[in-house]
Amino acid sequence: MVPFDGTYGGTSVAGDLLIPLVAGIIGLGVLAQVLAARLQVPSIIFFLFVGVVIGRPGLGIVTSETFGEALPAIVGLAVAIIVFEGAFPLEIDRIREAPSAAVRLVTVGALIALVGTAVAVRFLEGLPWELSFVVGALLVATGPTVITPILDVVPVRDRVAAVLETEGIVNDVTAAITAVVFFEAVNPTVAAGGLVQGFAIRLGEGLLVGLVVAAVLYYLLRYVDLSPGAAPRNARLLVLAGALAAYAGANALASEAGVAAVAVAGVVLGNLDIPYKEDITDFKGDITLLVLSFVFIALAAQLPPDALFDVGLAGIGVVVVVAVVLRPLLVFVSTVGERFTFGERLFISAVGPRGIIPASVATLFAVELRAAALELNDQVLAQQADLLLGTVFLVIFVTAIVEGGLARHIAQYLNIIPMRVIIVGGGQVGRALAERLEDRGENVVIVERDESVVEQVRNAGYSAVIGDGTDTDMLREAGANNAKTVVAATSDDDANLLVAQLASANFDVENVIARVNNTSNVDAFEDLGVRTISAAMATAWAIDNQIERPAIAHWMTDIGRTGDVQEVEVTNEEIIGKPVRDVGPMLPDTCLIALLSRGDHESAEVPGADTVIERGDHVTLLGSTDAVREGMAFLRK
Repeated sequence: MVPFDGTYGGTSVAGDLLIPLVAGIIGLGVLAQVLAARLQVPSIIFFLFVGVVIGRPGLGIVTSETFGEALPAIVGLAVAIIVFEGAFPLEIDRIREAPSAAVRLVTVGALIALVGTAVAVRFLEGLPWELSFVVGALLVATGPTVITPILDVVPVRDRVAAVLETEGIVNDVTAAITAVVFFEAVNPTVAAGGLVQGFAIRLGEGLLVGLVVAAVLYYLLRYVDLSPGAAPRNARLLVLAGALAAYAGANALASEAGVAAVAVAGVVLGNLDIPYKEDITDFKGDITLLVLSFVFIALAAQLPPDALFDVGLAGIGVVVVVAVVLRPLLVFVSTVGERFTFGERLFISAVGPRGIIPASVATLFAVELRAAALELNDQVLAQQADLLLGTVFLVIFVTAIVEGGLARHIAQYLNIIPMRVIIVGGGQVGRALAERLEDRGENVVIVERDESVVEQVRNAGYSAVIGDGTDTDMLREAGANNAKTVVAATSDDDANLLVAQLASANFDVENVIARVNNTSNVDAFEDLGVRTISAAMATAWAIDNQIERPAIAHWMTDIGRTGDVQEVEVTNEEIIGKPVRDVGPMLPDTCLIALLSRGDHESAEVPGADTVIERGDHVTLLGSTDAVREGMAFLRK
């Protein structure tokens, strides 16, 4: 244990050194972000590393005395900006992707994490129950500071991103408030109140202040002349000032109510129709990156030299319980009955790194406990402060490095990174196609300009955006830059042709397919290089199949439920150069190689036993659903 020397809360660094030091920290933070973007891992990993190197555990350039008593204020304002920036883009429509799972994650899941972590800390580290629940409350929070960078490099399905983003924002708020309420029972210099009452008061005041600030900002942005020549700049500054005002105003009423206020203000304002929203988003993002790098590095630098080591094996045990036991448990409980695949549930279970709220609040708690220990000359309380800080930061370090750093590899191993499929047209054809594609794991987004149709699509559980699919910006917003397939499925041939041409010319889309309602237009479409599906011909093929091939027709209609047919490109080095007779036994029992195409997809043929599979061949598998999925994974291993 670190000897208690009573140095927390000392004097700050001389002014002539403080400015270069702050500039240096920000510079290191920017370099860390560039490196993180280059390596496609969350930047928090490098922030923590830099903080440890230049802080008390390392070179000692930055210590608890560097910023003196100004540290809580600096961290508080930074948290306000960070939480507001994370909440602003959280649109209600995204939460609708998986509303039940999102609600359960922030209620039942949060309760499992709180109680389970507290029990682990109590029995593994021997901390008092009150302090164990403080740690448990802090470690409920994941937060946008660690979730958003992961989702930036791991383009998972919208419903997976929605539950992770919602969990991060909501749990940041509830965890901070809950931790403060429990901490009041621990800190001997603070008069403790009722737990439920304290939580309700802080949350209620935060909600009220956040709603008021959002309403004021909305009025100013919509109805007040912000100077035509500088309106975008003024709008950005106005929103930034509003976020800080919400935090300061709510915190003046009750500690940590400010976190709730800025989160509510961000969510509400982000879902309102305000001007310059894109400018505001970009500006906040840039400010947040600078603030985030500074705060994370400064907080990591506050760690006592041996804090991480003092928690020892007991601390490692807490990390294992939090990440390996509690996280999967709460995720599987929260997503029961939802339309998540098993792989998606495993991925959500593996992505729960802790972020800025646990780091900042734990640091401030440690400062207060050490001050109380100095005042009361209580060596035990000082040691408990170090244990609290060491445990929280150990969980942050391990989850950020392991879960954040390996997130993309985990997603690839679980095969849950689908390329986006955009369907323009939310009518019966579009919805029927979306159902089949979603059932086999594709990330489908429907573009539809009729709001009533969009509502029906969303109620059916599919992602949809309101807009005109013949507009390039609308296609880009729907994700055309990351789409492997664009399907134009409206009842208007002119619109379908324009969608197909835009997707081909402006975006690097692998497959562009257009529905042709008038058979006489097929030749015109194909002359322009657009792959077409004629509604009349498709109906004729379906009727012919029912007449001549009724068994296969019924089986094909039920694809994805009992059986499946899928085409996959062969990339597995283990089977390249081998004949079909040798590859067949490597596949699951109820999975057959039905077709093989080489180069041109139109030249597919039924392979013979001696047909050699070459690199880049496309193989069509036929069989039971699970067997086909397993066979696909094997062929592209």
